[in-house]
Amino acid sequence: MEIAPLILIAAKVPMSDLTTPDDAGLPEPVSATIRARLQRARRRFNANDNIAAFVEPGEMDALLAEVAGKFQGVLESLVIDTETDHNTQDTARRVAKMYLTEVFRGRYAAPPPVTEFPNAESLNELMIVGPITVRSACSHHFCPIMGRIWIGLMPNEHSNLIGLSKYSRLADWVMSRPQIQEEAITQMADLLMDKVRPDGLAIVMEADHFCMHWRGVKDAETKMINSVMRGSFLKNKHLRSEFLSLLQQRK
Repeated sequence: MEIAPLILIAAKVPMSDLTTPDDAGLPEPVSATIRARLQRARRRFNANDNIAAFVEPGEMDALLAEVAGKFQGVLESLVIDTETDHNTQDTARRVAKMYLTEVFRGRYAAPPPVTEFPNAESLNELMIVGPITVRSACSHHFCPIMGRIWIGLMPNEHSNLIGLSKYSRLADWVMSRPQIQEEAITQMADLLMDKVRPDGLAIVMEADHFCMHWRGVKDAETKMINSVMRGSFLKNKHLRSEFLSLLQQRK
């Protein structure tokens, strides 16, 4: 008896129909909600950008829980037994909290309040603030950056004056993000030019980069020094020399 061959034809099934019950109806991650707001507004959200205006009340707690869950996956992929290892049982939550509320707080928090005073006495002499201790993490490896900055200002009669502590608070806000040093002090310069409106602004930063100290070449002695000059500091070589020579005396 001849048996006809059995022919199986695979029907084309839409991928949406292959969704398992566990995948269906899951709420959108809060990070996706925040990202969608940024994209609709055509706003950049690089590592060293502040996105506080796009984070709504209550979402930081949800974001912390989401980051903790993702970092738990990192620990598992590193083959770390967080169930029996008492040292890492709560590490995912601790790391998430550290990133969102401490070392990268400058991405998610609004700028610190800064009281501005008019330059009632029309001060127009060189002012230097520093060294201000700053801490950040490099965008490339998330390794610490530890350093100091000096700020030089040449006010004019229309400038705003701010308290000394505010320079430290603004520096911490800018640096508490994944950064590279060159971009960090440019952001700081833009911020101070907007707040103070001086004739000139100079910033010098010196820092240790643990992406060099701790990994890679493992050179513990190398530091990076860079500067940004605006306005009269850029145009007037004598003012620039005075600022740099005073810094050299204080080091």
